[in-house]
Formats: sequence, structure tokens, C-alpha cells
Amino acid sequence: MEYLSLLAVSTLFGGMMLYSFGFAPLVFHALDGETAGRFLRAAFPWYYLFVTGCAGFSAFLLAFVDWRPAAGLLVVALTGLAARELLMPRINDARDQDLAGDISAKKRFAWLHGGSVVLNMLQLVGLGAVLYGYA
Repeated sequence: MEYLSLLAVSTLFGGMMLYSFGFAPLVFHALDGETAGRFLRAAFPWYYLFVTGCAGFSAFLLAFVDWRPAAGLLVVALTGLAARELLMPRINDARDQDLAGDISAKKRFAWLHGGSVVLNMLQLVGLGAVLYGYA
């Protein structure tokens, strides 16, 4: 179980790092802003599904070894689910309103998007701590 949980946490950490610092910036570099935005809007639900599923699976596996990192992984899974189901629709709505000319929506979009970035970084720090515990 411990080897499988390490593999699952490593997969999650690597996937989140690649998406955050490789894939998303590359999309904005390679595509025009409007196309990149539409593309990432379609990709983000899958990203959060990956985060939620992989963190939940990792938490389940690690619960048989040590409950403390398993609890941390459960937090990552639940915050990933909350980001997908609660935060992402609000971000999309604010962006749509911003593009439609609502001046107040631009500030709301920036605040919500910034919150999602901070949440993602906190999740990565938590995953890094779990991986450090394996060392």
C-alpha cells in the first residue's frame, strides 16, 4: 500500500506542477487570448477531477499506513472538489460578465482567479510535505 500511495501522490504532484507551470502558460503562449481562455475553460474541469480523484485515491491508500498525511490528502481532494464545483463556475461567470462589459466583474474575476491560484499553491505545498514525509 505504501508504494502505491507514494506513486499516486507523486503522480498528483507532478501532474499539478506540469499543468500549473507548463501546460497553462504554454496554452497562453501558443494561442491567442480568447482561444486560450476557451481552451483552458474546457480543460479545468478535467484538471480538478484529476486532483480530486488522485488525491482521494492517495488518501485512501495512505490511510492504511499513516492517517496524518492521509488527512492532508483528503483536504487536497475536498478543496479540489470545491474548486471544481463552487469556485470554477463563479470564476467563469465573472469572466463572462467582464467580457460583456461589466466593470465590477473584472475585479471579481481577478480576486476569484487569484484565490484559485493561491489554493492551487497551498495544495502543492501540502503534497510536497506529504512527499517529504516519505524521504
